[in-house]
Amino acid sequence: MTEPVLDVHLTPEDAAVALRAEALEGLTARPKWVSPKWFYDAVGSDLFEDITRLPEYYPTRAEREILDARAAEIAATTGAHTLVELGSGSSEKTRLLLSALRDHGTLHEFVPLDVSPSALTDAAHAILADYPGLKVHGVVGDFTEHLGLLPGTAPRLVAFLGGTIGNLIPEEREKFFSSVRDVLDPGEWLLLGTDLVKDPDVLVRAYDDAAGVTAEFNRNVLRVINRELAADFEPDAFEHVALWNAEQEWIEMRLRARRAVTAHVTALGVDVAFEEGEDLRTEVSAKFRRERVESELTAAGFELHRWWTDSQGRFALSLARVA
Repeated sequence: MTEPVLDVHLTPEDAAVALRAEALEGLTARPKWVSPKWFYDAVGSDLFEDITRLPEYYPTRAEREILDARAAEIAATTGAHTLVELGSGSSEKTRLLLSALRDHGTLHEFVPLDVSPSALTDAAHAILADYPGLKVHGVVGDFTEHLGLLPGTAPRLVAFLGGTIGNLIPEEREKFFSSVRDVLDPGEWLLLGTDLVKDPDVLVRAYDDAAGVTAEFNRNVLRVINRELAADFEPDAFEHVALWNAEQEWIEMRLRARRAVTAHVTALGVDVAFEEGEDLRTEVSAKFRRERVESELTAAGFELHRWWTDSQGRFALSLARVA
């Protein structure tokens, strides 16, 4: 088994500087917000894995259903030599694509991109163990900043799964799609996972489960800020809130102060005061209709080639080609 190659474009120091700047902007804004990037420390990542197994949280199962049914078709259609995954490179869904491309006879290289060097190294070794002879070239970077540095032999298939695109507001999505388009050559591919607009009750339950796992995941963001920025937030002083914004067609996750509270954030040199009932927005998760997905892809220079949904029409995978 060969060793994976690792390109580091985002050091822990870079990440810390960026997060401090973003936290200062968000915690002093009105209304206040923090980035969902803060969710995914080791505890947060484990909690999210727990969320994906909850009965209310359908997106992971729905996307897996589509990939089970369509991975071979994706491999045959793209003939990709390189699979690029933005996010975790060790998931079961990734392996469905890798196996399909290997069985099709075109797979040469896997390029996972993640902000965490340790997670990326673990994922790369796990993939190498199961796919001997595969070249694994990891990239430590942020998919909002470092797409122009992606390696890989053409034709490439860039996979952005899990509905993570929904965490970006429209202006950020426009920039993201353009960045992916700029790094790909004509005829190369993007595989995009999008959660679909549906009954608001179904959506809210997916982000506010009966067991309270999502609430714990949401409050963990304050523990991360406490650790990384030497702050003294009291997580239990905030309740978890999930709301459907019908105008924007997205779910908003918030932390709502149960009483008036003030936290000192030493690393930023600021006090952050909340009135009783004041919200801190921690995430938006946009839901999509086919028309919006196709319109945004077309505007960035892609052609929508295939559109698949799960059997219940809850989630979609789009296969788009650079025009």
